[in-house]
Amino acid sequence: QVQLVESGGGLVQAGGSLRLSCVVSGSIFSIDVMGWYRQAPGKQRDVVANIVSGGYTIYADSVKGRFTITRDKNMVYLQMNSLKPEDTAVYYCSAVDRTYQRSWGQGTQVTVSS
Repeated sequence: QVQLVESGGGLVQAGGSLRLSCVVSGSIFSIDVMGWYRQAPGKQRDVVANIVSGGYTIYADSVKGRFTITRDKNMVYLQMNSLKPEDTAVYYCSAVDRTYQRSWGQGTQVTVSS
């Protein structure tokens, strides 16, 4: 079992930056992939970025060059720069273990004003 708790969301003006954090507890040794997803009102939850246990990272096209995902022991971060109003969403931390079971955090709201 893995537990995830996000923090760092908030209100920011377009062009600004935010750093999201995710604390991971439980069977962290079993995690293969960690990532960030987001869900805007009335839309499906979409992937933002993933980081594999070897350090390989994958980004959605919409955030490439602006967002950076990193992992340090039991923490996962999402540095978000040059934020746009369309980045407004609830951001969720995700972990997938070696049995392909996915865990989610409770989400943190990010609002970007124009």
